[in-house]
Amino acid sequence: MLGRLVVLGALVIGVLWFLHWFRRTPPQQVALILKRGALYGAIGLIVLLALTGRLSPVFAALAAAVPVVLRAVNLLRVLPAIQQVLRMLGLAGLPGVASGAAGGGAGGRTSAIRTRFLAMTLEHGSGQMDGLVLEGAYQGRRLSDLGLDQLLDLLAECRREDAQSAAVLEAYLDRTHGDDWREREGGGPTSGATAPHTPLSRDEAFSILGLAPGASEAEIRDAHRRLMQKLHPDRGGSDYLAAKINQAKALLLGE
Repeated sequence: MLGRLVVLGALVIGVLWFLHWFRRTPPQQVALILKRGALYGAIGLIVLLALTGRLSPVFAALAAAVPVVLRAVNLLRVLPAIQQVLRMLGLAGLPGVASGAAGGGAGGRTSAIRTRFLAMTLEHGSGQMDGLVLEGAYQGRRLSDLGLDQLLDLLAECRREDAQSAAVLEAYLDRTHGDDWREREGGGPTSGATAPHTPLSRDEAFSILGLAPGASEAEIRDAHRRLMQKLHPDRGGSDYLAAKINQAKALLLGE
C-alpha cells in the first residue's frame, strides 16, 4: 500500500512539474524537446520489440490503427490546448487532419508589427513568431531560415542602428532559442528598456492586435487579452512587445 502511494505521489509531482515547465518554456523549445523525446522513445521501443521478436505484430496493429487515430485527432483538435500542441509538433498539415480555424476565428488571426529592419508576424493560435528582414546583410531572408549565428549577427546590426528592431528580434530569439542565445552572446543587456515607443496610427494598432479596421470594443479587448497571455515575458515575450500591445489597445479604445 505504501509503495503504491509513493508511486502515485511521484506521478502527481511529475505531472505538476511538466505543466509548470510547459507554461514557462518558449513554444519552439517545447516542440524541439517533445520531438526529440518522441524520436528517441520510438527508437528504443523498436529496438526492444525487435529483440523480443514482437515487431511484426506491432507493425500490423499500427497500420490498422492509423485511420482511427486520424479520426480521433480531428475530434480532439476542437480543444485549443490539443490544437496548439499539434501545431508546435508540426502535425497540423497531416493528411486527414483538419486545418486551423478559418476566416475571422481567433485561431486564424495574425498580428503584425513593422520596424526599420523587420516585418514581424505572430500567429494567435500557435503563438509562433516569424519575420522578414527589410534591411542589412540579410535583407529578404526570413528569420526562421537563419541560423543562430546569423540571427546574432543581425541582432548586433539592429542594436547599432535601431533599438526597436533589436527589441523585437530579442523577443523572437527568446521564443525560438530560450536562454541559449544569451549564453552564446555572453549575456549582454537587452534592448527592450531603451527602445523608443513611436506613435501608432489606427491601422498599425489594428495590425498589431490582428484585427480588421472597425473591430468592436469587445474584439479589441479579447485580442489584447490573448496577446498579452502569449507575449508575457515568462512565456517568451518581452516588455517591449507587451507595451506595443497596450499602446495599440489604448489608442483604439481612446484610453
